[in-house]
Amino acid sequence: MFSLKLPLQQISRYDMELCVFCNRQSRNLAVRYLFRIISRLGDGVFWYTLMAALVIQFQMAALIPVAHMLTVAALGTLSYKLIKGKTLRPRPFNVYPAIVCMGKTLDQFSFPSGHTMHAVAFSIIAVSYFPFLFWLVAPFALLVALSRPILGLHYPSDVLAGAALGATLAIISLQI
Repeated sequence: MFSLKLPLQQISRYDMELCVFCNRQSRNLAVRYLFRIISRLGDGVFWYTLMAALVIQFQMAALIPVAHMLTVAALGTLSYKLIKGKTLRPRPFNVYPAIVCMGKTLDQFSFPSGHTMHAVAFSIIAVSYFPFLFWLVAPFALLVALSRPILGLHYPSDVLAGAALGATLAIISLQI
């Protein structure tokens, strides 16, 4: 009989090993500072600055896209807080001594990554209205996602789940 236990244990081990590998990169001072800045910008600074710039540049034409992004942000925050409250997965630096926290946490739980969820959702929505933004928002969203395990704040699986949640919310919102 086939058992899911072994594959799940292997996935969990790979998740932790990849998290340790990513976190080791933060021992390099330049890497650590770069990803701390990216993470801080991913707290909302980058996205709200982008929204303000869109309103300044495109005035009334930007109001619907910005309202769309803000609505998905609110739904995303509710969604990931609900999931975090149900899963209660501790952050990797609280479980594995080899992982060092190099950033600031907004809460004590890890799954899913809210930063990544918002970065992916905002990117998809922004690009759907303003395709020229792809070259700005896609690399930034990727850097936000990378910042989470590099800073020891999330497992790679948390980042993947956050990306999937963000993409799902954005795509559904675009179809409504």
